[in-house]
Amino acid sequence: QVEIWRYMTCFTDSVALKSVIELRIADIIDRYGKPLSLSQIVENIDDAPSPDASLLQRVMRVMVRRKIFSAEQSETGETLYGLTRASKWILRDTKMTLAPMLLLENHPIHLNPAHYISEIIREGTKNGTAFFKCHGHEQFEMTGLDPEYNRLFNEGMVCTARVVSKAVITGYKDGFNQIKSLVDVGGGIGGSLSEIVRAYPHINAINFDLPHVVATAPKYDGITHVGGDMFVSIPDADAIYMKVSKTINTISY
Repeated sequence: QVEIWRYMTCFTDSVALKSVIELRIADIIDRYGKPLSLSQIVENIDDAPSPDASLLQRVMRVMVRRKIFSAEQSETGETLYGLTRASKWILRDTKMTLAPMLLLENHPIHLNPAHYISEIIREGTKNGTAFFKCHGHEQFEMTGLDPEYNRLFNEGMVCTARVVSKAVITGYKDGFNQIKSLVDVGGGIGGSLSEIVRAYPHINAINFDLPHVVATAPKYDGITHVGGDMFVSIPDADAIYMKVSKTINTISY
């Protein structure tokens, strides 16, 4: 029974973490550079006309238990909440952060298809994936129809791409030195590619993705954004950089 109850309620950890990111709790503590009391945190939450400190306290207890934040007692007996190695990954105003990905993974558009998994197991995917069953569109079509979801999706991809690109740059060091042009297929808004070009500025890079994706991409030195369909054609380059999953990257010559 205990094990089943644990699985029934484990989603609360993710929901609590999402609320902490949305309220920018880690950023508030980081801004002061020291552990803060609950009242100090509440005072610094933006756009909070009538904050519920008792509910936030319950959320922070969960986060301390999960080692997202630390807790220590002050001389006056107040609990002071500080940052840990984990909480530094949910800061909103840093380049190396996983906050956008967590907000994407907890978005209803992203979560609701999970309720169709048993149906897909029964019927197979001949009539569409779980995402299609839920929304009537596949995921990449949905990003073109919902601007807010498109923004969340692109920001989520950028933050993970930056983390992974650091390892890719190290692993392919000699290979990048020999490349003059590189196309990132499915490059999103160019976050991963920008890290590569920053490390190897001699490379002329093409960030290739769906038109509605690259339409929101920022300008980067050395990168040209090109919209298209990779199943139709891919821009010419010395090498192709393709992320075949969230965590696996390949370089093809």
